[in-house]
Amino acid sequence: MNNRDTSDQNTAYWKANLALLGKLLLIWLMVSFGFGIVFVDWLDQFHLFGFKLGFWFAQQGSILVYIVLIFFYSWRMNAIDRKYGVDDVTERDQT
Repeated sequence: MNNRDTSDQNTAYWKANLALLGKLLLIWLMVSFGFGIVFVDWLDQFHLFGFKLGFWFAQQGSILVYIVLIFFYSWRMNAIDRKYGVDDVTERDQT
């Protein structure tokens, strides 16, 4: 593999990484800022576990969504790492 191929592969890897990160941050922004602040009055007409939905998102929901996003990011990055050959298994096999 020449230097140009490696450079193109590195660029594609980081584009995939940043695209995933951008999408997940947009979801987190929507949930924490949008549901917890901007749309709270509209969401308060619904109830979840006895609490108004807007209040629930502001207090609990955004944290739970953030935790789910962390696990999703880890899962997807493992797949991206394998796709571009930078996962731990590939590195161990090369040594």
